Parts: sequence; C-alpha cells; structure tokens
Amino acid sequence: MIKVQQLSKQFGTIHALNQVQLTCEKGSCIALIGPNGCGKTTLIKCILGMVIPTKGNILFSGLDISKTFKYRENIGYMPQIGRYPDHMTIGQIIEMMKEIRQSDTIEEELMYLFKLNQLFDKKMRTLSGGTTQKVSATLAFLFNPDVLILDEPTAGLDPLSAEILKEKIIKEKQNGKLILITSHMLSELDDLITQIVYMQDGTIKFHKDINVLRKETGEEKISKAISYMSSYSPLQLAEAFIRTGELADALDALNPHLEANPTDEAALRLRAAVLMRLPGEDYARAALADLNQLTEPTAEDFVQRSIIW
Repeated sequence: MIKVQQLSKQFGTIHALNQVQLTCEKGSCIALIGPNGCGKTTLIKCILGMVIPTKGNILFSGLDISKTFKYRENIGYMPQIGRYPDHMTIGQIIEMMKEIRQSDTIEEELMYLFKLNQLFDKKMRTLSGGTTQKVSATLAFLFNPDVLILDEPTAGLDPLSAEILKEKIIKEKQNGKLILITSHMLSELDDLITQIVYMQDGTIKFHKDINVLRKETGEEKISKAISYMSSYSPLQLAEAFIRTGELADALDALNPHLEANPTDEAALRLRAAVLMRLPGEDYARAALADLNQLTEPTAEDFVQRSIIW
C-alpha cells in the first residue's frame, strides 16, 4: 500500500530522515513512535506530499507520489492540532470540505457519535481543544479513505470521546484500512495496533509485529516492551533480529551504525554473518568485503572467507 524507499530529508545541516525503509500494508494499524525530533512528523509530511524528500521515493499503491497528487484522495489525515477559519461554524467547515472533495462516499458516523450535528452553528473560535479534535477526527474519516494517518488522535479528548474514536479505529482496521498512528500516550495503543515502528535520529530502529515484540521482550504492555527494545545498542538489536530470523531488520539496524562507525569490527563481523545467510552472489560479495576490512582477522574469519570463496 505505502512503500518508503531509501528516504532521506535534510534541512540545512540537520538530517531529519536518513535512508528510511518502510512498508505498510492494508489491514494494519501501525504505531509510529519515538522521541521528539526523531523524524516522525517529517516522514508523515513526506507521505502526505507536504515535504519534498532530499533523496529516495515513496510509492502509494505502486505509484511514485512525486508524479501524482491524486493519491491524496485516498488518505484521511488528522493533525495533532487542527487549524480552521475562526469565523466559520462546524457545519460550514464540514460542508466546505464536502464541496471541495465532491466525493460520492460520505462517512458521517463519527460526526453523530460525537454529536457534532448538534453543534453545527458553533463558530470554530469558540470551541474547546477537545471539540476541535472531534472536528479533525470527523474530517479524517469523512470520505471513507483507504489510509488514515492520525497524529496524536486522542490528545485532548475526554475519556468517552477517546473510547469512541478508538472503537472507530478498530472497526476501520477490521475493514482492511491501513492506519498510521503517532502517539506519546503508549497506554492508548495496547488494543489498537498490530505493528510498531520505532524511530530515532531520523532512522527506523525497529519495525515489528506487536505479538513478536511482546514475545521477544516478555512484556505485555507496549510501553515496557518498547523501553526494553529501545535500550538496545545497534549490535544488540541486530542480534535480537537474527535470533528471530528477521535478517533484513538486522541489516537495517547495522547499516546506519556502520556508516557512522565504518571500522567497528564487531559490527562488520555481524553484518557479514547476516549477509552470508542471504541467498545470492551479491550478498556473498558484500560479506567478503566486510571480512576483508578486518585489521585483526581471527581463525573463524579466515574460515568464513574460505566458505564464501
């Protein structure tokens, strides 16, 4: 559905994204999390076409988004802070969006669940933060999009409204939608998500199925599982991936580390071991190149070289 390929974005000397690789499929509810400044917002804005990447590309249903804008009709976006014309009413905002989109499919369930239809005459400048969030959520779901991108969706909502929104998200996931959620309220995610993408310093540190993450860490709570994984060094993280057979993820953990530390012999050995387990001559040659960089090869290193030859 959405495929991010070697995506990088640089703002002056700041690398907001660094060779990000990510695949998101229909029927998934994916939490995009990480510390402030890790690149989550930049990645979302790149997917929405609001930020042009420095390198790499993004495919939406197989199409390069840099060559089309129509794909955006299939995305519902809920910003963390919605900004609307102060003088317009809730009803006018919703009707304006319907006129702009001219969509044959209208999904107003959230509007009625939030009872916004009873507040149509309220001007946007008079609304509380929570009610503005309800308007943003209603607009995100309004045109029954294939993809929903929700930025801190429950922030500012009262407990009842948050539960209504969570039940709607679960329902849309069951209907085969792709849902991307960013949130710092990890406790809100336990019943919602199927996968976690953890970002740090503009790279994806890990992308895991939630059940695999719980199994690997022995933690049921997402917050504890993430804390456990995020404390790993790149080498420890790669070793964890290797134990579960996730070789591509192991490479994703090692490659940025080796770009920054090209002479780290432990990392070179580990990457060579991963590459040797992958099929194809190109991987074998890459493994040999890593082993040839070792300044103090061991007997085991010579054995590995001979195996490749």
